[in-house]
Amino acid sequence: MLRDDINNAVKDAMKAKDERKLSTLRMVNSTLKNSDIEARGQGKPPLSDEDILGVLQKMIKQRQESVELYLKGGRNELAEQEKQEIAIISAYLPKQMSDDEVKAAIVAATKDTGAAGMKDMGKVIGVLRGKYAGQMDFGKASGLVKAALSG
Repeated sequence: MLRDDINNAVKDAMKAKDERKLSTLRMVNSTLKNSDIEARGQGKPPLSDEDILGVLQKMIKQRQESVELYLKGGRNELAEQEKQEIAIISAYLPKQMSDDEVKAAIVAATKDTGAAGMKDMGKVIGVLRGKYAGQMDFGKASGLVKAALSG
């Protein structure tokens, strides 16, 4: 289970005295714990591995936005810190699909759903999320699906 891998990595980072990795993984655990509490409040079970992947992707996206802002503000040391955190968190995500693989998956999902126009975009994205959760950037993918269905 992904959560166990992260907890074991925390222990390893403690033993290795790797402060950056340790603080990042503790932050990941804290975010997961908060998400579990939020889910419990809504009557849902604790996060599954698929849900954890979504949380990790969200954390990476937040850090990518921070890097851009820090670079614009001339805070290169803070941008570098965020990049290191992105690398640590990314290690727990499945291998990301290339642009060509994403396009091929979109073509296949479009055929599978029989999507003919923009009104079918939700069906295509739903199939992609089911098959490729954690492996593709759905922000980019939705733009590609929109282009495929409108063109």
